[in-house]
Amino acid sequence: MPSSPTGRPPAPAPASADASRSPWRSLTYPSMRWWSLANFLSNAGTWMQLTVQNLLVLQITGSAAATGLSISVQAAPALLVSLAGGAAVDRWPRKTTAAVSQALLGTVAFVTAVLVALDRLDLTVLMVLAAVTGLVATVDGPACALLGNDLVRKEDVPSAIGVGSLVHSAGRLAGTALAGVTVAFVGTAAAYTANGLSFLFVAGVIPFLRPVREVPGGAGSARAVVPAQRGAKQKAERSDMTVLEGLAFFARRPRLVALAGITGVSSVFGRNYGLTLAVLVTGPLAGGAGAFGTVSTVLAVGGILGAVLGARLRNPSVRLVGLLAAGGALLQAVAGFSPSLAVLLVLVLPMAVVESVSDTAGTTVLQTDPPAHLRGRVLGVWGSVSTVWGLGGPPLLGLLMELAGARGALVVGGLVIAGTIGAGFALRGRRTTPSVEHGVRDLGSEAAVVAAHGVANRPGLSAAA
Repeated sequence: MPSSPTGRPPAPAPASADASRSPWRSLTYPSMRWWSLANFLSNAGTWMQLTVQNLLVLQITGSAAATGLSISVQAAPALLVSLAGGAAVDRWPRKTTAAVSQALLGTVAFVTAVLVALDRLDLTVLMVLAAVTGLVATVDGPACALLGNDLVRKEDVPSAIGVGSLVHSAGRLAGTALAGVTVAFVGTAAAYTANGLSFLFVAGVIPFLRPVREVPGGAGSARAVVPAQRGAKQKAERSDMTVLEGLAFFARRPRLVALAGITGVSSVFGRNYGLTLAVLVTGPLAGGAGAFGTVSTVLAVGGILGAVLGARLRNPSVRLVGLLAAGGALLQAVAGFSPSLAVLLVLVLPMAVVESVSDTAGTTVLQTDPPAHLRGRVLGVWGSVSTVWGLGGPPLLGLLMELAGARGALVVGGLVIAGTIGAGFALRGRRTTPSVEHGVRDLGSEAAVVAAHGVANRPGLSAAA
Protein backbone atom coordinates (compact mmCIF):
# COMPACT_ATOMS: atom_id res chain seq x y z
CA MET A 1 0.00 0.00 0.00
CA PRO A 2 1.41 3.46 -0.87
CA SER A 3 2.43 5.46 2.15
CA SER A 4 1.24 8.91 3.12
CA PRO A 5 3.59 11.94 3.19
CA THR A 6 4.18 11.20 6.86
CA GLY A 7 5.42 7.68 6.11
CA ARG A 8 2.31 5.97 7.49
CA PRO A 9 -0.43 4.37 5.39
CA PRO A 10 -3.18 6.85 4.46
CA ALA A 11 -6.31 6.76 6.57
CA PRO A 12 -8.91 4.39 5.10
CA ALA A 13 -12.21 5.91 4.06
CA PRO A 14 -15.28 4.41 5.73
CA ALA A 15 -17.10 1.93 3.53
CA SER A 16 -20.42 3.67 4.09
CA ALA A 17 -19.16 7.09 3.04
CA ASP A 18 -20.21 6.67 -0.60
CA ALA A 19 -23.92 6.32 0.09
CA SER A 20 -24.30 8.29 3.31
CA ARG A 21 -25.81 11.77 3.38
CA SER A 22 -25.68 12.01 7.16
CA PRO A 23 -24.50 15.43 8.34
CA TRP A 24 -22.19 13.61 10.76
CA ARG A 25 -20.54 11.36 8.17
CA SER A 26 -17.22 13.25 8.42
CA LEU A 27 -16.96 12.09 12.04
CA THR A 28 -16.63 8.49 10.87
CA TYR A 29 -13.01 9.38 10.09
CA PRO A 30 -10.96 9.01 13.33
CA SER A 31 -8.65 11.90 12.47
CA MET A 32 -11.65 14.16 11.91
CA ARG A 33 -12.97 13.33 15.37
CA TRP A 34 -9.66 14.37 16.93
CA TRP A 35 -9.54 17.48 14.78
CA SER A 36 -13.06 18.48 15.84
CA LEU A 37 -12.22 18.04 19.51
CA ALA A 38 -9.05 20.12 19.10
CA ASN A 39 -10.96 22.86 17.30
CA PHE A 40 -13.67 22.93 19.96
CA LEU A 41 -11.05 23.56 22.65
CA SER A 42 -9.29 26.11 20.46
CA ASN A 43 -12.52 27.98 19.74
CA ALA A 44 -13.46 27.99 23.40
CA GLY A 45 -10.04 29.43 24.27
CA THR A 46 -10.25 32.04 21.52
CA TRP A 47 -13.67 33.23 22.64
CA MET A 48 -12.50 33.38 26.25
CA GLN A 49 -9.77 35.74 25.08
CA LEU A 50 -12.00 37.78 22.76
CA THR A 51 -14.58 38.24 25.50
CA VAL A 52 -12.08 39.97 27.78
CA GLN A 53 -9.85 41.57 25.15
CA ASN A 54 -11.96 44.65 24.42
CA LEU A 55 -12.42 45.25 28.13
CA LEU A 56 -8.67 44.97 28.58
CA VAL A 57 -8.01 47.56 25.87
CA LEU A 58 -10.51 49.89 27.48
CA GLN A 59 -8.82 49.41 30.85
CA ILE A 60 -5.39 50.19 29.39
CA THR A 61 -6.35 53.15 27.21
CA GLY A 62 -9.77 54.33 28.38
CA SER A 63 -10.54 54.91 24.69
CA ALA A 64 -13.19 53.24 22.55
CA ALA A 65 -11.29 54.47 19.47
CA ALA A 66 -8.21 52.53 20.62
CA THR A 67 -10.35 49.42 20.91
CA GLY A 68 -11.47 49.81 17.31
CA LEU A 69 -7.90 50.51 16.25
CA SER A 70 -6.66 47.26 17.82
CA ILE A 71 -9.26 45.32 15.83
CA SER A 72 -8.24 47.07 12.62
CA VAL A 73 -4.54 46.44 13.25
CA GLN A 74 -5.24 42.73 13.70
CA ALA A 75 -7.32 42.64 10.50
CA ALA A 76 -4.84 44.67 8.40
CA PRO A 77 -2.46 41.76 7.59
CA ALA A 78 -5.37 39.81 6.08
CA LEU A 79 -5.90 42.69 3.66
CA LEU A 80 -2.23 43.17 2.79
CA VAL A 81 -0.42 39.82 2.94
CA SER A 82 -3.06 37.09 2.64
CA LEU A 83 -1.76 36.24 -0.83
CA ALA A 84 1.72 35.60 0.59
CA GLY A 85 0.23 33.58 3.43
CA GLY A 86 -1.74 31.42 1.00
CA ALA A 87 1.39 30.88 -1.11
CA ALA A 88 3.24 29.71 1.99
CA VAL A 89 0.48 27.18 2.68
CA ASP A 90 0.79 25.82 -0.87
CA ARG A 91 4.59 25.62 -0.72
CA TRP A 92 5.16 24.17 2.77
CA PRO A 93 3.95 20.82 4.20
CA ARG A 94 0.42 21.48 5.39
CA LYS A 95 0.56 19.64 8.71
CA THR A 96 3.86 21.28 9.66
CA THR A 97 2.57 24.71 8.63
CA ALA A 98 -0.61 24.36 10.69
CA ALA A 99 1.26 23.02 13.74
CA VAL A 100 3.86 25.80 13.68
CA SER A 101 1.26 28.55 13.18
CA GLN A 102 -0.81 27.20 16.08
CA ALA A 103 2.28 27.11 18.29
CA LEU A 104 3.12 30.71 17.34
CA LEU A 105 -0.41 31.88 18.16
CA GLY A 106 -0.12 30.08 21.50
CA THR A 107 3.18 31.84 22.16
CA VAL A 108 1.59 35.25 21.50
CA ALA A 109 -1.22 34.40 23.93
CA PHE A 110 1.28 33.33 26.63
CA VAL A 111 3.35 36.50 26.16
CA THR A 112 0.20 38.60 26.50
CA ALA A 113 -0.79 36.71 29.64
CA VAL A 114 2.61 37.37 31.24
CA LEU A 115 2.52 41.06 30.36
CA VAL A 116 -1.01 41.40 31.75
CA ALA A 117 -0.05 39.58 34.96
CA LEU A 118 3.00 41.86 35.41
CA ASP A 119 1.00 44.96 34.46
CA ARG A 120 3.47 45.74 31.68
CA LEU A 121 1.09 45.80 28.73
CA ASP A 122 0.77 49.25 27.11
CA LEU A 123 -0.91 50.41 23.91
CA THR A 124 2.21 50.11 21.73
CA VAL A 125 2.95 46.52 22.81
CA LEU A 126 -0.73 45.66 22.44
CA MET A 127 -0.78 46.88 18.83
CA VAL A 128 2.41 44.96 18.01
CA LEU A 129 0.93 41.75 19.43
CA ALA A 130 -2.31 42.34 17.52
CA ALA A 131 -0.35 42.81 14.28
CA VAL A 132 1.69 39.64 14.90
CA THR A 133 -1.49 37.68 15.58
CA GLY A 134 -3.05 38.93 12.35
CA LEU A 135 0.11 38.12 10.39
CA VAL A 136 0.29 34.54 11.68
CA ALA A 137 -3.45 34.14 11.02
CA THR A 138 -2.92 34.77 7.29
CA VAL A 139 -1.07 31.45 7.22
CA ASP A 140 -2.93 29.64 9.98
CA GLY A 141 -6.42 30.21 8.55
CA PRO A 142 -5.97 28.55 5.14
CA ALA A 143 -3.60 25.90 6.53
CA CYS A 144 -6.08 24.70 9.15
CA ALA A 145 -9.08 24.93 6.81
CA LEU A 146 -7.41 22.84 4.12
CA LEU A 147 -5.93 20.40 6.64
CA GLY A 148 -9.42 19.68 7.94
CA ASN A 149 -10.62 19.00 4.39
CA ASP A 150 -7.66 16.66 3.80
CA LEU A 151 -8.97 14.39 6.56
CA VAL A 152 -12.09 13.42 4.59
CA ARG A 153 -12.96 12.59 0.99
CA LYS A 154 -14.14 15.37 -1.30
CA GLU A 155 -17.83 14.41 -1.14
CA ASP A 156 -17.64 14.58 2.67
CA VAL A 157 -16.12 18.08 2.78
CA PRO A 158 -19.57 19.74 3.28
CA SER A 159 -20.04 17.52 6.33
CA ALA A 160 -16.61 18.53 7.64
CA ILE A 161 -17.44 22.21 7.13
CA GLY A 162 -20.87 21.83 8.75
CA VAL A 163 -19.39 20.02 11.74
CA GLY A 164 -16.75 22.75 11.93
CA SER A 165 -19.50 25.37 12.06
CA LEU A 166 -21.21 23.52 14.91
CA VAL A 167 -17.89 23.18 16.72
CA HIS A 168 -17.33 26.91 16.30
CA SER A 169 -20.77 27.72 17.73
CA ALA A 170 -20.33 25.35 20.67
CA GLY A 171 -16.85 26.72 21.35
CA ARG A 172 -18.19 30.26 21.28
CA LEU A 173 -20.90 29.46 23.82
CA ALA A 174 -18.47 27.60 26.09
CA GLY A 175 -15.71 30.21 25.81
CA THR A 176 -18.03 33.16 26.45
CA ALA A 177 -19.51 31.45 29.50
CA LEU A 178 -16.12 30.42 30.89
CA ALA A 179 -14.59 33.86 30.36
CA GLY A 180 -16.67 35.54 33.05
CA VAL A 181 -16.02 32.77 35.56
CA THR A 182 -12.28 32.67 34.81
CA VAL A 183 -11.79 36.43 35.05
CA ALA A 184 -13.85 36.65 38.24
CA PHE A 185 -11.92 33.94 40.09
CA VAL A 186 -8.46 33.90 38.49
CA GLY A 187 -7.98 37.13 36.56
CA THR A 188 -7.73 38.43 33.00
CA ALA A 189 -4.34 36.84 32.35
CA ALA A 190 -5.91 33.41 32.88
CA ALA A 191 -8.09 33.82 29.78
CA TYR A 192 -4.98 34.38 27.64
CA THR A 193 -3.23 31.45 29.31
CA ALA A 194 -6.18 29.16 28.59
CA ASN A 195 -6.19 30.28 24.96
CA GLY A 196 -2.45 29.59 24.70
CA LEU A 197 -2.95 26.08 26.08
CA SER A 198 -5.73 25.43 23.57
CA PHE A 199 -3.43 26.40 20.70
CA LEU A 200 -0.74 24.06 21.99
CA PHE A 201 -3.27 21.23 22.23
CA VAL A 202 -4.13 21.68 18.54
CA ALA A 203 -0.43 21.78 17.63
CA GLY A 204 0.06 18.55 19.59
CA VAL A 205 -2.80 16.75 17.85
CA ILE A 206 -1.80 17.68 14.28
CA PRO A 207 1.19 15.27 13.91
CA PHE A 208 -1.11 12.30 14.62
CA LEU A 209 -3.72 13.21 11.97
CA ARG A 210 -3.87 10.96 8.89
CA PRO A 211 -5.08 12.67 5.68
CA VAL A 212 -7.22 10.75 3.21
CA ARG A 213 -5.81 10.66 -0.33
CA GLU A 214 -8.36 10.67 -3.14
CA VAL A 215 -8.55 8.40 -6.16
CA PRO A 216 -10.52 8.93 -9.40
CA GLY A 217 -13.85 7.17 -9.25
CA GLY A 218 -14.28 7.55 -5.49
CA ALA A 219 -12.46 4.44 -4.31
CA GLY A 220 -11.25 4.54 -0.76
CA SER A 221 -7.65 3.50 -1.34
CA ALA A 222 -4.71 5.76 -2.08
CA ARG A 223 -3.71 6.65 -5.61
CA ALA A 224 -0.63 4.88 -6.90
CA VAL A 225 1.83 7.25 -8.61
CA VAL A 226 4.98 5.97 -10.27
CA PRO A 227 8.19 7.89 -9.40
CA ALA A 228 8.54 9.49 -12.85
CA GLN A 229 4.95 10.74 -12.77
CA ARG A 230 5.35 12.01 -9.22
CA GLY A 231 8.55 13.87 -10.10
CA ALA A 232 7.01 15.48 -13.18
CA LYS A 233 3.93 16.51 -11.27
CA GLN A 234 5.94 18.01 -8.40
CA LYS A 235 8.21 19.87 -10.85
CA ALA A 236 5.17 21.34 -12.64
CA GLU A 237 3.59 22.38 -9.37
CA ARG A 238 6.81 23.97 -8.06
CA SER A 239 7.02 26.06 -11.24
CA ASP A 240 3.49 27.26 -10.49
CA MET A 241 4.17 28.50 -6.96
CA THR A 242 4.23 32.26 -7.53
CA VAL A 243 2.14 34.45 -5.24
CA LEU A 244 0.23 36.05 -8.12
CA GLU A 245 -0.71 32.69 -9.66
CA GLY A 246 -3.52 32.33 -7.12
CA LEU A 247 -4.87 35.77 -8.04
CA ALA A 248 -4.64 34.97 -11.75
CA PHE A 249 -6.42 31.63 -11.29
CA PHE A 250 -9.14 33.28 -9.20
CA ALA A 251 -9.70 36.02 -11.78
CA ARG A 252 -9.89 33.51 -14.65
CA ARG A 253 -12.33 31.24 -12.83
CA PRO A 254 -15.88 32.56 -13.46
CA ARG A 255 -17.51 30.47 -10.73
CA LEU A 256 -15.10 31.82 -8.08
CA VAL A 257 -15.63 35.40 -9.27
CA ALA A 258 -19.40 34.80 -9.13
CA LEU A 259 -19.07 33.33 -5.64
CA ALA A 260 -17.12 36.39 -4.51
CA GLY A 261 -19.77 38.68 -6.00
CA ILE A 262 -22.64 36.83 -4.30
CA THR A 263 -20.87 36.75 -0.94
CA GLY A 264 -19.71 40.36 -1.20
CA VAL A 265 -23.10 41.89 -1.99
CA SER A 266 -24.72 39.70 0.68
CA SER A 267 -22.15 40.77 3.27
CA VAL A 268 -22.52 44.49 2.55
CA PHE A 269 -26.31 44.73 2.26
CA GLY A 270 -27.34 41.87 4.54
CA ARG A 271 -26.06 39.46 7.17
CA ASN A 272 -25.00 42.23 9.60
CA TYR A 273 -28.06 41.39 11.66
CA GLY A 274 -26.34 42.35 14.89
CA LEU A 275 -26.57 45.91 13.56
CA THR A 276 -29.79 46.07 11.52
CA LEU A 277 -31.99 43.91 13.75
CA ALA A 278 -30.70 45.61 16.90
CA VAL A 279 -31.85 48.99 15.54
CA LEU A 280 -35.15 47.52 14.31
CA VAL A 281 -35.97 45.81 17.62
CA THR A 282 -34.99 48.70 19.88
CA GLY A 283 -36.45 51.35 17.53
CA PRO A 284 -39.61 50.72 15.47
CA LEU A 285 -40.57 47.58 17.41
CA ALA A 286 -40.01 49.32 20.77
CA GLY A 287 -38.20 46.36 22.32
CA GLY A 288 -35.35 46.37 24.79
CA ALA A 289 -32.09 44.51 25.27
CA GLY A 290 -34.00 41.40 26.34
CA ALA A 291 -36.01 41.38 23.12
CA PHE A 292 -32.87 41.66 21.02
CA GLY A 293 -31.32 38.88 23.10
CA THR A 294 -34.24 36.68 22.08
CA VAL A 295 -33.70 37.55 18.42
CA SER A 296 -29.98 36.76 18.77
CA THR A 297 -30.80 33.39 20.32
CA VAL A 298 -33.14 32.52 17.44
CA LEU A 299 -30.42 33.54 14.98
CA ALA A 300 -27.96 31.23 16.74
CA VAL A 301 -30.43 28.32 16.71
CA GLY A 302 -31.11 28.88 13.02
CA GLY A 303 -27.38 28.94 12.32
CA ILE A 304 -26.95 25.58 14.04
CA LEU A 305 -29.89 24.04 12.15
CA GLY A 306 -28.50 25.41 8.90
CA ALA A 307 -25.07 23.94 9.62
CA VAL A 308 -26.66 20.52 10.11
CA LEU A 309 -28.62 20.82 6.85
CA GLY A 310 -25.58 22.14 4.99
CA ALA A 311 -23.53 19.20 6.20
CA ARG A 312 -25.87 16.90 4.23
CA LEU A 313 -24.70 18.42 0.93
CA ARG A 314 -22.32 16.40 -1.22
CA ASN A 315 -21.48 18.49 -4.29
CA PRO A 316 -22.87 22.04 -3.91
CA SER A 317 -22.69 24.57 -6.76
CA VAL A 318 -22.37 28.33 -7.06
CA ARG A 319 -25.94 28.39 -8.44
CA LEU A 320 -27.16 26.81 -5.19
CA VAL A 321 -25.24 29.42 -3.19
CA GLY A 322 -26.83 32.19 -5.25
CA LEU A 323 -30.37 30.81 -4.94
CA LEU A 324 -30.01 30.44 -1.17
CA ALA A 325 -28.54 33.94 -0.82
CA ALA A 326 -31.35 35.44 -2.90
CA GLY A 327 -33.96 33.55 -0.88
CA GLY A 328 -32.46 34.77 2.38
CA ALA A 329 -32.37 38.32 1.02
CA LEU A 330 -36.09 38.23 0.16
CA LEU A 331 -36.84 36.96 3.68
CA GLN A 332 -34.75 39.87 4.99
CA ALA A 333 -36.81 42.33 2.92
CA VAL A 334 -40.05 40.88 4.28
CA ALA A 335 -38.63 41.07 7.82
CA GLY A 336 -38.24 44.81 7.33
CA PHE A 337 -42.06 45.09 7.31
CA SER A 338 -42.51 43.07 10.55
CA PRO A 339 -45.29 44.67 12.61
CA SER A 340 -44.28 42.94 15.84
CA LEU A 341 -41.47 41.06 17.52
CA ALA A 342 -43.38 37.76 17.16
CA VAL A 343 -43.59 38.13 13.37
CA LEU A 344 -39.91 39.05 13.23
CA LEU A 345 -38.95 35.92 15.18
CA VAL A 346 -40.91 33.75 12.72
CA LEU A 347 -38.88 35.24 9.85
CA VAL A 348 -35.50 35.33 11.59
CA LEU A 349 -35.27 31.55 12.00
CA PRO A 350 -35.46 30.66 8.26
CA MET A 351 -33.21 33.64 7.48
CA ALA A 352 -30.49 32.19 9.69
CA VAL A 353 -31.01 28.64 8.38
CA VAL A 354 -30.73 29.72 4.73
CA GLU A 355 -27.67 31.87 5.46
CA SER A 356 -25.91 29.01 7.23
CA VAL A 357 -26.61 26.48 4.45
CA SER A 358 -25.44 29.03 1.87
CA ASP A 359 -22.22 29.60 3.83
CA THR A 360 -21.50 25.86 3.99
CA ALA A 361 -22.14 25.44 0.26
CA GLY A 362 -20.01 28.46 -0.64
CA THR A 363 -17.12 27.42 1.59
CA THR A 364 -17.18 23.94 0.06
CA VAL A 365 -16.96 25.35 -3.47
CA LEU A 366 -14.17 27.72 -2.48
CA GLN A 367 -12.05 25.05 -0.81
CA THR A 368 -12.55 22.23 -3.33
CA ASP A 369 -12.83 23.95 -6.73
CA PRO A 370 -9.14 24.96 -7.20
CA PRO A 371 -6.48 22.29 -7.88
CA ALA A 372 -4.81 21.10 -4.70
CA HIS A 373 -1.54 22.96 -5.27
CA LEU A 374 -3.38 26.32 -5.65
CA ARG A 375 -5.91 26.11 -2.82
CA GLY A 376 -3.83 28.00 -0.27
CA ARG A 377 -3.34 30.94 -2.62
CA VAL A 378 -7.00 30.97 -3.63
CA LEU A 379 -7.93 31.14 0.07
CA GLY A 380 -5.36 33.93 0.39
CA VAL A 381 -7.14 35.90 -2.34
CA TRP A 382 -10.43 35.24 -0.59
CA GLY A 383 -8.98 36.46 2.71
CA SER A 384 -7.99 39.79 1.15
CA VAL A 385 -11.29 40.27 -0.67
CA SER A 386 -13.45 39.27 2.31
CA THR A 387 -11.51 41.66 4.57
CA VAL A 388 -12.44 44.52 2.24
CA TRP A 389 -16.17 43.90 2.51
CA GLY A 390 -15.86 42.90 6.16
CA LEU A 391 -14.39 46.32 7.01
CA GLY A 392 -16.42 48.31 4.51
CA GLY A 393 -19.81 46.63 4.94
CA PRO A 394 -20.83 47.91 8.40
CA PRO A 395 -20.12 51.62 7.66
CA LEU A 396 -22.03 51.42 4.36
CA LEU A 397 -24.93 49.65 6.03
CA GLY A 398 -24.88 52.21 8.84
CA LEU A 399 -25.08 54.99 6.24
CA LEU A 400 -28.02 53.23 4.58
CA MET A 401 -29.81 53.05 7.94
CA GLU A 402 -29.18 56.75 8.47
CA LEU A 403 -30.85 57.48 5.13
CA ALA A 404 -33.63 54.89 5.08
CA GLY A 405 -34.04 53.77 8.69
CA ALA A 406 -33.78 50.19 9.98
CA ARG A 407 -36.83 48.97 8.04
CA GLY A 408 -35.68 50.66 4.86
CA ALA A 409 -32.17 49.23 5.19
CA LEU A 410 -33.52 45.69 5.53
CA VAL A 411 -35.95 46.08 2.62
CA VAL A 412 -33.61 47.94 0.27
CA GLY A 413 -30.65 45.71 1.18
CA GLY A 414 -32.64 42.54 0.61
CA LEU A 415 -33.93 43.74 -2.77
CA VAL A 416 -30.44 44.84 -3.84
CA ILE A 417 -29.02 41.40 -3.01
CA ALA A 418 -31.83 39.46 -4.72
CA GLY A 419 -31.85 41.81 -7.71
CA THR A 420 -28.08 41.65 -8.18
CA ILE A 421 -28.03 37.85 -8.01
CA GLY A 422 -31.03 37.60 -10.35
CA ALA A 423 -29.37 39.96 -12.85
CA GLY A 424 -26.22 37.86 -12.69
CA PHE A 425 -28.14 34.68 -13.47
CA ALA A 426 -29.97 36.40 -16.33
CA LEU A 427 -26.73 37.78 -17.79
CA ARG A 428 -25.06 34.39 -17.60
CA GLY A 429 -28.07 32.75 -19.25
CA ARG A 430 -28.01 35.32 -22.07
CA ARG A 431 -24.29 34.74 -22.66
CA THR A 432 -24.53 30.95 -22.50
CA THR A 433 -27.66 30.23 -24.53
CA PRO A 434 -26.59 31.64 -27.93
CA SER A 435 -23.20 29.93 -27.74
CA VAL A 436 -24.83 26.63 -26.83
CA GLU A 437 -27.34 26.91 -29.67
CA HIS A 438 -24.55 27.85 -32.09
CA GLY A 439 -22.51 24.89 -30.91
CA VAL A 440 -25.46 22.53 -31.42
CA ARG A 441 -26.01 23.84 -34.95
CA ASP A 442 -22.32 23.47 -35.77
CA LEU A 443 -22.27 20.00 -34.27
CA GLY A 444 -25.30 19.00 -36.32
CA SER A 445 -23.80 20.36 -39.54
CA GLU A 446 -20.50 18.66 -38.86
CA ALA A 447 -22.25 15.37 -38.11
CA ALA A 448 -24.18 15.59 -41.39
CA VAL A 449 -21.00 16.22 -43.37
CA VAL A 450 -19.18 13.36 -41.64
CA ALA A 451 -22.13 11.02 -42.21
CA ALA A 452 -22.37 11.92 -45.90
CA HIS A 453 -18.63 11.58 -46.32
CA GLY A 454 -18.68 8.21 -44.63
CA VAL A 455 -21.53 6.90 -46.80
CA ALA A 456 -19.93 8.10 -50.02
CA ASN A 457 -16.68 6.32 -49.24
CA ARG A 458 -17.96 2.99 -47.98
CA PRO A 459 -17.41 0.23 -50.59
CA GLY A 460 -20.54 -0.95 -52.38
CA LEU A 461 -22.86 1.79 -51.12
CA SER A 462 -21.97 4.65 -53.47
CA ALA A 463 -22.63 2.51 -56.55
CA ALA A 464 -25.95 1.31 -55.19
CA ALA A 465 -27.03 4.86 -54.52
